[in-house]
Amino acid sequence: MAIGERIHFFRLLRGMTQKYLGMALGFPEKSADVRLAQYETGSRTPKADLTAALAQVLDVSPHALSVPDIDSYVGLMHTLFTLEDNYGLKITEQDGELALQVDFRQNKDAARLHEMLWAWQEQAAKLEAGEISQEEYDRWRYHYPEYDSSQIHAKVPPESLI
Repeated sequence: MAIGERIHFFRLLRGMTQKYLGMALGFPEKSADVRLAQYETGSRTPKADLTAALAQVLDVSPHALSVPDIDSYVGLMHTLFTLEDNYGLKITEQDGELALQVDFRQNKDAARLHEMLWAWQEQAAKLEAGEISQEEYDRWRYHYPEYDSSQIHAKVPPESLI
């Protein structure tokens, strides 16, 4: 998913108009909505400082905006293949269902990813058990790793995960 789609997703999630978000970023009122539309449609790509400002206004981690481009099934598959190559991701069958697993023995990066996925699973289990609300779960996901207190995080930039 491209950054523009993520901006659009979080803007709507927060109930903001393009004009409101653009003005909150400091764009002139006359062009605020046009500028935001350019970023959301992908005709312009925000630089790092604008991405950081967007994340702050949208109340998410900048990492939540800068995700791999998985707009097609083929693109998604190649992202998964890269995760297999770099982090030991494996596709398996369990009880007639497909499952993705990380071979944590492959290398230290695979072990680190394995730990991070366990942290995710723990939060998902808390949501399922009613221990946390959907809002708390989403806050954890959209601010990851800032709100994850379960472990120390790898110093691997997200773009190197793909």
